[in-house]
Amino acid sequence: MPDHHIVAIANQKGGVGKTTTAINLGAALAFGGHQTILIDLDPQGNASTGLGIDADKRTHTVYDLLVGPDSLETVAQDTNIENLQIVPATPDLASADVELSNAADRTRLLRSKLQKVESNKIILIDCPPALGLLTVNAMVAANSVLVPLQAEFYALEGLSQLLTSVRQVRQTANPGLRVNGVLLTMSDYRNNLSQQVEADARATLGDLIYPTVIPRNVRVSEAPSHAKPVLVYDPHSKGSAAYRQFAVEFAARLNLNLEAA
Repeated sequence: MPDHHIVAIANQKGGVGKTTTAINLGAALAFGGHQTILIDLDPQGNASTGLGIDADKRTHTVYDLLVGPDSLETVAQDTNIENLQIVPATPDLASADVELSNAADRTRLLRSKLQKVESNKIILIDCPPALGLLTVNAMVAANSVLVPLQAEFYALEGLSQLLTSVRQVRQTANPGLRVNGVLLTMSDYRNNLSQQVEADARATLGDLIYPTVIPRNVRVSEAPSHAKPVLVYDPHSKGSAAYRQFAVEFAARLNLNLEAA
């Protein structure tokens, strides 16, 4: 195992619970005493908003980390959750694909900034919903990729495209990259389709699929509008319970100890 943990949270499809997973996983790890930094690599900045970082407070951003001299330490901001920091994003990041396209080391910019990460920190990277330069930078920098997968009809088709990208990055730039696992999200067990997608996913990918499934839950949907993880907004909801249990399973795959709250 690496002496530090950098995990890209990626899926080129939007609306699959990727940012929600990044925020709540980060919170759960932090509550468990693990120093965690969430890098918001999505120009929409939803992870930043979801952790209560107002737009006018994002004076140092992931854009500065990628294109400027800033270090991770200078751009990471504290959140309202102890042990959890965030590197926020603004819409400026949308221009990075164009600005960096001619740089010789354009796929390794984030990796170069994360090489000196302290071994006791966990880095989560919330990737944009695309397989462009920003997501490639995350995969080149990461030890592993976590894939949130919505329990819906086209889910597995999109997953195969993402796994192909992981293989390409492994072959060309990051031989140590692996798939951490696939987390099924927004599942509704009253819906036969959700059950069928889960069965197909487990039959196809086996143990790569996490045991815990995140249910479709109104409290999870409401939490971002209050700029809080659901673990803070409603700790007793079914969504909170599922994310806490998932975090325990996630930590175990990193050989970390995390007690279920």
